[in-house]
Amino acid sequence: MRIAKKANKNRIYLDYASATPLDPSVQRAMHGYSEVEYGNPSALHDMGVRAKDAITVARKTVADVLGAHADEIIFTSGGTESDNLAIFGVVRAAKKHISHPHVVTTNIEHAAVLVACRALVEEGIEVTYVPVGENGIVDPKEIEKALRPETVLVSVIYANNEIGTVQPIREIAKAIRHFRKLKPKSTEHTVFQYPLFHSDAVQAPNYLPLVVDKLGIDLVSLSSAKIYGPKGVGALYVRRNTPIAPILFGGDQERALRPGTLPVPLIVGFGAALAHTQILCDKEAARLAKLQEYFFAVFLERFPEILINGDRNQRLPNNVNVSFPNYESDFLVIELSAKGIFVSGKSACKSGDAEASHVIGAIRGTVDGIASAPKTQEAIRFSMGRHTTKKDIDAVITALAQIFEKQKKWNV
Repeated sequence: MRIAKKANKNRIYLDYASATPLDPSVQRAMHGYSEVEYGNPSALHDMGVRAKDAITVARKTVADVLGAHADEIIFTSGGTESDNLAIFGVVRAAKKHISHPHVVTTNIEHAAVLVACRALVEEGIEVTYVPVGENGIVDPKEIEKALRPETVLVSVIYANNEIGTVQPIREIAKAIRHFRKLKPKSTEHTVFQYPLFHSDAVQAPNYLPLVVDKLGIDLVSLSSAKIYGPKGVGALYVRRNTPIAPILFGGDQERALRPGTLPVPLIVGFGAALAHTQILCDKEAARLAKLQEYFFAVFLERFPEILINGDRNQRLPNNVNVSFPNYESDFLVIELSAKGIFVSGKSACKSGDAEASHVIGAIRGTVDGIASAPKTQEAIRFSMGRHTTKKDIDAVITALAQIFEKQKKWNV
C-alpha cells in the first residue's frame, strides 16, 4: 500500500467527525512509550511499574475531565467497545435479578448502539426505540413514557454523529430520576435503582461539557479517535456501584471488565488529547460556530433547494449536514474527493452499506423510524475541525457549483 509521505496542501478535510489528525502535543506525550518504556503495566519490575504509573496519570486525567473518580474509568479499544460494554454489561448483570430486562434508546443512535440493541432483541430482550422529532432531537417526556418497571437501561447519544444534534441529556436524566423515585425500591439493590442512564459521548468532548454529575449520567462512552488522539483507544465511565458484567474474558485488567494487556502509548495519548480538548473547547467552539453560520448562509444563498438536516441551534458547532434533492450522497462524496475535498455521506462505519442513512430516514418521517432515507433525500456531512478556515468553505461552494453544472450538461 502506498502512503503519501507529505500531505497535499491543497486538500480540504471536512470529515473531522469521522477521524481527527493526531495533535503534535499528543504525539509528544506518547513519545518513548513504544520504544523505551514499553513494559507491560501488569508486570512487577521497574519497567512495568513505570508503564503502570503512566496509565494511572492518564486515568486520573480522564476522570478529572469527567468530574469522576479514577476507579470509574475503564479503558477500551474505542467508542464501539465502550458502547457494547455498557449495553451488554448492564443487561447481563440485570438478568441475574430481573427476568425480562427492558432497554430504551432512540432511533438516531450510532450503529454501535443500534446494532448492539438488535443483538439484544435476538436474545429475547425487548428494546424500545423512541423516535426523534423532525429537528433530530428526542423529547425527554417521550423517553419517560417509554420507561417501565423492568427497564434497566436508557441509552441516548449526547451529540449525533451524523447531523450533530445535541440531545437534552440533563432533562432526560431528570426524567429518569423522577421515574426512579416513583418506582418501588428493589429489596435486592440498596445502593442504586434502575434504570441506569448511558450516553455515547464520542462526538462531545471537543465542544460540550462532560461533568457526569451535572449531566446525570451513569455510564459514558468516549473515543480518542475523535479528539485528535491516537486511534484504537477509548474509555467507558462507569459510576461507582453500577452493576455491570464483562463481555470479554481473560485477565483481571480494568477491574476484570476489560481484560487484555493495556496499550500504554495509546492510553497516554488519549489522556493527553482529552486534556488538550478542554483547554481549547470554548474558544474553538466559538470559532467554529461562526464558520458554521457562514457555511449555512452561503449554502442557502447559492443552493436554496437544499434541506438542512437537524436543528440549526441545538447542534455541534462543527457540523453542517445538508441534503441535495435528487443527488445521491455517494456521487457527491466521490466528486468532491476528486477535487481534493473530503466529506462523508453518513457515518464512516456504515459507509460500505448499500442503505442510506437511518438518521436522515428518522427525521424525514419514513415509515420505520430506523429505516434508511429515500435515495432522493440522502445527505452530505461537512464536519469542520481545528484546521478549517473560511477559505475552505468557499472552495466547497465553488466545487459543488462546478459539479452541479457539469451534471446538468451531462443530462441535457
